[in-house]
Amino acid sequence: MANLKEIRGRISSISSTMQITRAMKMVSAAKLKKAQDAIVMLRPYSEKLQEIIQNVNSSSDPDQVSVFAQKRDVKKVLFIAITSNRGLAGAFNSSVVKELNNQFQDNAQYDIEVLTIGKKVYDAVRKGRSVYSNESSVYDNLSFDRISNITEGVMSSFKEGKFDEVYLIYNKFINAATQEVTTEQLLPISMPETEENLVETDYIFEPNRSEILDNLIPKSIKTQVFKAVLDSVASEHGARMTAMHKATDNAQALKNDLVIFYNKARQAAITNEILEIVSGAEALKNS
Repeated sequence: MANLKEIRGRISSISSTMQITRAMKMVSAAKLKKAQDAIVMLRPYSEKLQEIIQNVNSSSDPDQVSVFAQKRDVKKVLFIAITSNRGLAGAFNSSVVKELNNQFQDNAQYDIEVLTIGKKVYDAVRKGRSVYSNESSVYDNLSFDRISNITEGVMSSFKEGKFDEVYLIYNKFINAATQEVTTEQLLPISMPETEENLVETDYIFEPNRSEILDNLIPKSIKTQVFKAVLDSVASEHGARMTAMHKATDNAQALKNDLVIFYNKARQAAITNEILEIVSGAEALKNS
């Protein structure tokens, strides 16, 4: 049985840990609000932009379809996996790595490379897989321009035939307590499977359909990647806030159990001391 000094040390250690987890929860909660506002504002714009492109591109001449919408025989695939640079966020990072490994198994017949955004996924795949590029530094100063530069490189590689398909794997933000691991196709841009999904719109093109698509499609692809990164950032703060909340609660429960155990041990020690004193007094009395 641990002595009283050891128990006091453990209680003190747990109390210090609780202060850290509580502080991390508060920091994540403060950052979550800003990240949540950013993704909520971007989503309608991104979705509407993709809807317009799908409708315009599907109604255009098949011979004039954008190179970013052309389907090829799949031989090489690029996965853009997005995690965070830090841990202590529950299953936030591991869920993306797990989904990426599932994709490796499902697409084992293809030549696969990975573009990593986040140190956690980079550390998980660098030893066993071909890393196309590691862009974890974008979190140092996250902006649309930095994501745009990364996306332009991916688009150029796709255009040159280095990759036949490109997919995004990231945590989609639902709410502070819920994040959904999502795999979505980035290139070639997805088109509606049936005409029922198309919105009949009479577009007037100025200067012309081809030039408009050549400007809108790259912008839409960049926005899609930026949205995925913002989703991941909001999900990270939500996951960390939830994880730290649970860690604080668990630490409090453990501390309470140790305090009860400490009080019982202390009471038992005092009782033994009293018994020893009474026994000694009785022994002196009888002698």
